[in-house]
Amino acid sequence: MVRHAMERNLEAGQIVAGGSTITQQLAKNLFLSADQSLWRKGQEALIALMLEGVLGKRRILELYLNYAEWGNMLYGFEAAARHYYGKPAGQLARHEAARLAAMLPNPRFYQDNRNARGLQVRTNAVLGRMGYSKTP
Repeated sequence: MVRHAMERNLEAGQIVAGGSTITQQLAKNLFLSADQSLWRKGQEALIALMLEGVLGKRRILELYLNYAEWGNMLYGFEAAARHYYGKPAGQLARHEAARLAAMLPNPRFYQDNRNARGLQVRTNAVLGRMGYSKTP
């Protein structure tokens, strides 16, 4: 994904695509602005290397989920669970948690389009990776 984005950006001569690992996204969310520049991308990569040097993958994922945007002015998995399902994250059913995870590439769009077919497809893909069947 990162390589594909870099190739598209080089071909276009400007930033037209993004590609980040979860660690890079966490670095951006915690320490950097959302502006798109090669300088910021370099900073993001350096910070990501430092995070990976001191934190395990599980902790990085935990931090990412707790700082990620889940909709307009809605941050963190707990806030998303309460907003979308009216209950704490620990009480979510598998399909509810998978649906929230499926929103991450474009949470603002899915906040207003909760019945989008693409969201259901992504939710089923997440459930499949978790070892479960489709949503009820």
